[in-house]
Amino acid sequence: MTRVWHLFDATWQNPLQCAPLIAKYLQGRHKPIYHPLNDCGDHVVVINSLRIALPGSEWRWRVYFHHTGYPGGASWTPAWQLHDKDPTMIVKKAVYSSMKGNLQRRVTMQRLHIFPDDQIPEDVLANLTHKLRPLRPTPDPLDSYDAEQVETFPKLVDYPEDYVLR
Repeated sequence: MTRVWHLFDATWQNPLQCAPLIAKYLQGRHKPIYHPLNDCGDHVVVINSLRIALPGSEWRWRVYFHHTGYPGGASWTPAWQLHDKDPTMIVKKAVYSSMKGNLQRRVTMQRLHIFPDDQIPEDVLANLTHKLRPLRPTPDPLDSYDAEQVETFPKLVDYPEDYVLR
């Protein structure tokens, strides 16, 4: 019956695919006591939203709509430009749109806490109890391997000593 705090690492994750998973925990659909009129959802803390990954040329072609409410205040912003302005906004908009048809989604979105890096405030960090499994595995960066692992990695082609790249 209590609200649990979940941690989700968005590094190398597609926010459009992860949004239904995050929305499921925000709405409480993973609990046996779930009912659409019952507000039993949990808190979800998303870290590293600065390092999300969109497939193909989605950074260039995906646009987000915003209207100021004034005449002529409509604007369409490309994903890369929105991500430069606010690195948390793409994840927030993806989760919000994945809860389409939910009458309580404005209240539900207040339980979503998004941080652009892995720096979490102490009061939020003290509440975390569970970590959500990412949808795709995060590869290790090349500088994390030591020289021995690089040497023992199987080679596809063994170039001769006198080979010159042009």
